[in-house]
Amino acid sequence: MKRDPFAAELLAWFVGRLPEGWFVEPPEITYDRDEILVIGRLPEPVLPEGASQEERHAACVARIQRFREETRGQRMRIASEAEYRFGRKVSWGATCGPVQQLFTVLSVPVMTRLRLAERQVLDTLVEAGVARSRSEALAWCVRLVGRHEADWLEELRQALIRVQELRQSGPGAESTKREP
Repeated sequence: MKRDPFAAELLAWFVGRLPEGWFVEPPEITYDRDEILVIGRLPEPVLPEGASQEERHAACVARIQRFREETRGQRMRIASEAEYRFGRKVSWGATCGPVQQLFTVLSVPVMTRLRLAERQVLDTLVEAGVARSRSEALAWCVRLVGRHEADWLEELRQALIRVQELRQSGPGAESTKREP
């Protein structure tokens, strides 16, 4: 599997910039042209033996909430530095045990043109109460495809990384380099 050089740079920068002890392992970092999302794994709370799943869940939610509140100022400063350096907004999230919460994430409008049959699909979702609007119905459809086609989408992303590498090494790439 090819490594994405920008993803590697992001991970290295955040690992170097984040305070020691925030997370139990390097954060998971995903990005697109608008946003960088940093999700860190927090240590699980130690509960008494025999604690129920509900108690474990509640303790993990509380751990994430505490992390969010206690690190807000530092996260804002780090995000500001990263936004300046990488030209994208930074969003945060945390995972603790089986619980994951995202905070300060973007919701970016995306324009699309749809034909009658496609609009009817969205209208059906709205009329059935699955979504409140066409926009929400379209977001629901995108999430569904992402969930059910995750392996295929990952293969496609890896292929795009290879295409980018080939473009950078192709004709004309050498002509931009100057000889001493």
